[in-house]
Amino acid sequence: MVRNTNNALRKNRRILAKICPEQKAKTRRNTLLDKGFDFNLITSVRTTKKGSTYYFVYDYGYLELDNDFFLVVKDNRTES
Repeated sequence: MVRNTNNALRKNRRILAKICPEQKAKTRRNTLLDKGFDFNLITSVRTTKKGSTYYFVYDYGYLELDNDFFLVVKDNRTES
């Protein structure tokens, strides 16, 4: 069970990394779903001071925008 969850999380991370090769990118819900992204599997949730909620899969996060768009971001705080 742990291995299956870990594999699914890694798949989600690979999908986000491919969509977001730089610091941030915009994509649609259908693009994520077509690639096999599972919105139920995340590693953390962060809320900004402005109240926006980002869902993270390791070092990549996404923010739901209007009209089924998502902002995908890379968190560089863990890099040295």
